[in-house]
Amino acid sequence: MKIVVIGGSGLIGSKLVNNLRDMDHEAIAASPASGVNTMTGEGLDAALAGAQVVVDVANSPSFEDKAVLEFFQTSGRNLLAAEEKAGVRHHVALSVVGTDRLAESGYFRGKIAQEKLIRESKIPYTIVHSTQFFEFLGGIVQSAADDKTVRLSPAFMQPIASDDVAAAMAEFTVGAPVNGVVEIAGPERVRLSELVQRFLAKTNDPRTVVADVHARYFGAELKDDTLVPGDNPWLGELGFDGWFALQKTPR
Repeated sequence: MKIVVIGGSGLIGSKLVNNLRDMDHEAIAASPASGVNTMTGEGLDAALAGAQVVVDVANSPSFEDKAVLEFFQTSGRNLLAAEEKAGVRHHVALSVVGTDRLAESGYFRGKIAQEKLIRESKIPYTIVHSTQFFEFLGGIVQSAADDKTVRLSPAFMQPIASDDVAAAMAEFTVGAPVNGVVEIAGPERVRLSELVQRFLAKTNDPRTVVADVHARYFGAELKDDTLVPGDNPWLGELGFDGWFALQKTPR
């Protein structure tokens, strides 16, 4: 089966392409680096010719509110139009657990817009809602750091390793479209503030996490259940300690 992975050179995309090839599928890594640009439409028709499935794991290069919305809307429209023309039978998109509860955030307003386009298209689809990746813990620290402290919400989260995300994405990609949302998560439910403090200790970072229920997460205030999945998500195998032990250079 020919499967085109949009964002196929990124963290999740590159792992997903390898997984699909190991399953004997023709997996194509499509990105601006390979001449495929969903923002302009460049290279889309050629890349999608003969494809049965398209997986979109691309992310906005900017987290600025207007830029994020423009990226997901423009990219989504161009990609779905090209898929319809090519006769693609399954559109798979990676999104985020809690997206519909995070509309205060400009980034998540962009994801909401992306998902709306997918639901309104004529192409059978699967939207995969993932919890936060362990690999993004450093980015969370950077976004919330102030001198010697990192101010974060104590809301619960259930983070997942990128290897597990790629494994789940491969499974849903080769399966039948669900025409709805599936959720994936890591095996451990922890508080965001406590997990980041563990991460700082593991990386010998002297900063201290301050738990603050009003601290914003990329622009949105969190409730205890905002970042956790509902009942019966697909569960990855790696918890924080197992993931960290596998890192050659902790991030």
